[in-house]
Amino acid sequence: MAKKNALIEVIFFILLSNFMHFANIRLISSQSHMNIKCMKTEKEALIRVKEGFSDPSGRLISWEGEDCCKWRGVVCNNETGYVIKLKLRNPFPNGFVGDGIDCSLSGKINPSLLNIKYLNYLDLSFNNFEGIEIPKFLGSLKKLRYFNISNAYFGGTIPPHIGNLSRLRYLDLSSYTVEPAENNLQWLSGLYSLEYLNLGKVDLKRAANQWLLSVNMLPSLQELHLPHCGLSVLPVSLSHVNFSSLSVLDLSKNDFNSSIPHWLFNLSKLSYLDLSSSNLQGTISAEFANMTSLQTLDLSKNYFLGGQLSKNLALCNLQKLDLSTNNFSGEIIELIDGLSMCQNSKLEILNLGHNLELGGFLPDSIGNLRNLKSIALRENSFIGSIPYSIGNLSSLEELYLLATTMSGEIPESLGQLSSLVALDISEIQLKGVVTEAHFWNLHNLKELSVSKFSLSPKLSLVFNISTEWIPPFKLRYLKLRSCQVGPKFPPWLRYQNDLRTFILRNNGIVDSIPPWFWELKLELDELDLGYNQLRGRIPNFLKFSYMSTVYLNWNRFEGPLPPWSSNVSALYLSHNLFSGPIPQDIGDRLPLLTDIDLSQNSLNGSIPMSIGKLNTLTTLDLSNNHLIGKVPGFWENLPFLYVLDLANNSLTGPIPSSICSLSSLKFLMLSNNLLHGELPAALQNCTGMITLDLGDNRFSGNLPAWIGEKMSLLLILRLRSNLFNGNIPTNFCNLSSLHILDIAENHISGIIPSCVGDLSGMTSDLDTQLYEGQLRVFAKGRELLYKDTLYLVNLIDISSNNLSGQLPGGLNDLYKLGTLNLSDNHLTGKIPDKIGRLRRVETLDLSRNRLNGVIPPNMTDMTLLNNLNLSYNELWGRIPTGNQFSTFLDPSIYTGNPGLCGSPLPKKCSEENVPSGKSDSAEESEGGDHDKWWLFLSVGLGFAMGFWGVCGTLVTSRYWRIAFFQFVDEALDWLFVTLVLNSIRLWRVMSRNLCQGWI
Repeated sequence: MAKKNALIEVIFFILLSNFMHFANIRLISSQSHMNIKCMKTEKEALIRVKEGFSDPSGRLISWEGEDCCKWRGVVCNNETGYVIKLKLRNPFPNGFVGDGIDCSLSGKINPSLLNIKYLNYLDLSFNNFEGIEIPKFLGSLKKLRYFNISNAYFGGTIPPHIGNLSRLRYLDLSSYTVEPAENNLQWLSGLYSLEYLNLGKVDLKRAANQWLLSVNMLPSLQELHLPHCGLSVLPVSLSHVNFSSLSVLDLSKNDFNSSIPHWLFNLSKLSYLDLSSSNLQGTISAEFANMTSLQTLDLSKNYFLGGQLSKNLALCNLQKLDLSTNNFSGEIIELIDGLSMCQNSKLEILNLGHNLELGGFLPDSIGNLRNLKSIALRENSFIGSIPYSIGNLSSLEELYLLATTMSGEIPESLGQLSSLVALDISEIQLKGVVTEAHFWNLHNLKELSVSKFSLSPKLSLVFNISTEWIPPFKLRYLKLRSCQVGPKFPPWLRYQNDLRTFILRNNGIVDSIPPWFWELKLELDELDLGYNQLRGRIPNFLKFSYMSTVYLNWNRFEGPLPPWSSNVSALYLSHNLFSGPIPQDIGDRLPLLTDIDLSQNSLNGSIPMSIGKLNTLTTLDLSNNHLIGKVPGFWENLPFLYVLDLANNSLTGPIPSSICSLSSLKFLMLSNNLLHGELPAALQNCTGMITLDLGDNRFSGNLPAWIGEKMSLLLILRLRSNLFNGNIPTNFCNLSSLHILDIAENHISGIIPSCVGDLSGMTSDLDTQLYEGQLRVFAKGRELLYKDTLYLVNLIDISSNNLSGQLPGGLNDLYKLGTLNLSDNHLTGKIPDKIGRLRRVETLDLSRNRLNGVIPPNMTDMTLLNNLNLSYNELWGRIPTGNQFSTFLDPSIYTGNPGLCGSPLPKKCSEENVPSGKSDSAEESEGGDHDKWWLFLSVGLGFAMGFWGVCGTLVTSRYWRIAFFQFVDEALDWLFVTLVLNSIRLWRVMSRNLCQGWI
């Protein structure tokens, strides 16, 4: 035993001695390392590199002293002291820090960098080198393994010298180039050790035909990123795939215009594939089923990629599947069922939105995809209701179901989704009742949107929430639109003091806003309480975030306009009961305003001059108030003003000439005021004008010809009820897009231009839905207000003027015309025979003119006609019957035409004397008495001259008399002989045919 213990002691001593020896060596080694400093030559090289940089934030302030290994961003080898890494990436790439100091380095890279001979890592990313070219000498840093100058704003062509960096494993040159470059990728062949390559946003148009061959020469490549490179060629086949180790491939945002290539399916290790926004076409190949390593598949935004979705994409390792914004069709059930068959589905993100033809029911099997975190099904054609099984998705964080064809009730199982952060079930035709049970376990919910675009008073989805309910969540985004939330303001909102977006629109709330809501002290990005019946006053202490918007329109708020937060950029307060003046300092208090709509209130006073300080203003609507004074002259400082509506006030004076500086103006509505004077000629600077409504004022002078010359984009021209005189300029026919022309109730004379048929806006079948504002027009026998459907109105109203002459035939070509009113003028002649071609006309008023002739029978082809007035003309004959004319039972539409007969007039037509629908009295009165006497005189004179021109010669000349009677005798003899001979020939032929049995 003693020997054994002694042996153990010896072994222990030997081990202890060895340990102490190695520990001593390690200690000496570490001490020696602590004494190692960077090389003097490398320190000097780094100083020169620093001198080449511009460093406004002082990031390189530590680059001083003897030991450069301690400088910021410099890494040295612990054993040799050589500098091996330069980490100069911008730490704040998204902007400025501190006092607005930019942390980007700029300037130039000094060639002294070559003196750092063991440099293997260089990162200059997210700096700003202002478009300089990548230095060629960087290709001499032979030991580089990591090179990153992404988003550092280098420009020009990539130097091929980079191909000399044979040890390089990581290369990232992604950035915006300053201008198109002549890049090719032939230099890639020298980078045979490369594992990571990112050339995103580098201009590779020149390399379009050979990029794949160049990349295929990199056998070690594992990640390839070529997004947004201007590539246009994606070869479908490849003879040999050399980069078979590839696991990440990003070719998004190119313009390949081809199908998905077959060589992709040979990349068995591929785990990430992004071909989004690359103009791919065709269908999904069945070979996708073999890509079992795939974890992310993004084929979104390839608008011509489609076909049926099948189990080919039901890959059990998939974590993200994005097929949104494509042309897929059929039903979704096979794909979802296939994914749910995986024993342990890893799918976390499923985005199939914006495939308009993709439909079917959402199957219950979707509840088996337990790892799902995000479901996005926007603008599809799904039918049925939300499956109850969706409550099984305990990991779900985002649920976006925006499909107009879905319907049904919201399942209470939604309340089980404890991880849910965002819930958007907009545009579904929801019905039923929503209670606390739908939200009972949604502790993490931050965004809630339940809405549909409807202003219908019938709201089928009802929120029946207890007044005592305390929500388990704190929302930041709330949007409840066209749901029955009222009539009371929802009391559970008192607990939502984190709201940034608050939308309760068209919710049937008939109540005042309780004081506790204002006491929440919310700082909102958007406040929308529009289309309810909310009442009361708005407090003065509301807070809003930068560039926020406010919608309180269509309520019953009252009192003066409150002084809104200076952060508000859009203010919509129309259709309320606000009163008092517009604050004179509104332009000073709200400097960010881009849109103001205060229409349909009871505001008074003048328009504040301070509005002229809002130099970003695009929309100004003060219509339908009680404003007085002149139109202000502050328009020079509003270069972006798009809509100006001051209609239906009591403004006076002329249009200020400064309004002509609004070169961006497209909608000018000044109607129903007390304005006067001539239109300023400089208004023609508004060449982009779409709607010009100056009706119901006291403007005078000739109709400006420059309207037709300079405002070629006009869709609506309304100058009704003014004092304009002169003729209708023929230049108005140049308004080829015009579909509403209303110049009624003026003093216009002359004729209707014959070129009226050139108004092609009333002949084209193309109805483009554009915003055109709102307009009151006389149609269908009454004044109507058109808003959203204004683009469908096609109208010409030139009534109550002094026009003369005949109706131009070009009117017949305006077959899209819906209303034609030429009444109360001095027009003469007949109604054009082809007026029946205007088959879309609903209102036709030709009354109080001097038109004559019959009512054209083809007017019965105007089957949409429901308002007709032909009274007080000189028409005669039978009133047509059939189609719409059978419904015109009011005789007053024909009164004042004594020559008309037939239903609905009491005067009957005489059938035997009225061929083709004309009566005896009509026949006798055609053309009037004056024309009848001229007709008789012409016929009498013609007969007398013809008779005496022949008979007088025979009476006075014997020679002509003998010659004439001799000619008559010879002519009679020839006629007799000819008839006899032809009769004999005909008899012979008939006899022969009869004998042969032909007849």
